[in-house]
Amino acid sequence: MSAAAAALPLQRRTRSGSLRVFLRRNPRLLVGGSIVAILLLAAAAAPYVAPYDPVATNVQDSLQSPSLRHLLGTDDLGRDVFSRVLWGARISLSVGVISVAIGFTVGVSTGLLAGYLGGTFDLLVMRVIDALLAFPALVLAISITAALGPQIQNAMIAIGIVAIPGYTRLTRGQVLTVRSQEFITAARTVGAPPLRIVLRHIFPNVTNTLVVQATLSTAFAILAEAALSFLGLGAQPPTPSWGQDIAYSARYLANLDWWMSAGPGLAIFLAVFAFNFLGDALRDALDPRLRRTA
Repeated sequence: MSAAAAALPLQRRTRSGSLRVFLRRNPRLLVGGSIVAILLLAAAAAPYVAPYDPVATNVQDSLQSPSLRHLLGTDDLGRDVFSRVLWGARISLSVGVISVAIGFTVGVSTGLLAGYLGGTFDLLVMRVIDALLAFPALVLAISITAALGPQIQNAMIAIGIVAIPGYTRLTRGQVLTVRSQEFITAARTVGAPPLRIVLRHIFPNVTNTLVVQATLSTAFAILAEAALSFLGLGAQPPTPSWGQDIAYSARYLANLDWWMSAGPGLAIFLAVFAFNFLGDALRDALDPRLRRTA
């Protein structure tokens, strides 16, 4: 056996040991990551674990309070609320992930170029970003979705566009700090092309901040999707959606049929709390100043 092959198991043990130490020092990261993993698993497994068809109606079972048969009760059409919450997680979490991916890809790419190139390009890009930031994020998302049409795909695009300015400004600020470092000057001196400098030297040094921002942005994206669906601009009936179900069931709150709104409302709260909790834990875990004092 070669020395390189013999070293592989040792490297794996070293990495696993480092990961255990990292999680032991940051227990909040483990808690937040576990909640997020459970939510993602529940959304992925909804077709297999949901006890009922989320869109099937049964008027005989309408407006039943929570019980062993229907854990979160039923709505006025006899649809199982728990099943609709599970299927609604697929909509909300997919919107959160895809919209954040749109904002992350476009915003980070633009911020890297603006921060590294500077000059006229930087000036033009930041004026466009300032124009987008002049509108409240949710109002801008509502406007874009209304212009494109009330569909869940358009809601993803709108929330992704709203996320672009934050990623652009954050990335640009980080690049302006990193590009003045000595190792960037050394890379230029040896003749490294700009694309290699940006991708191999600058981007890896700003990823920690961007990962934290992406996690926190996912929480906002879930809230924004719920708001758009509440206003009728997201998923359309009878597709299960947390925001849409809250809007539909609001009329029954006066009759004390609280469970219709409680199910999707608690789901929104848990998802937003989980991603915000994970984002805060990541920010503390990845902050080098806090690691040095730990």
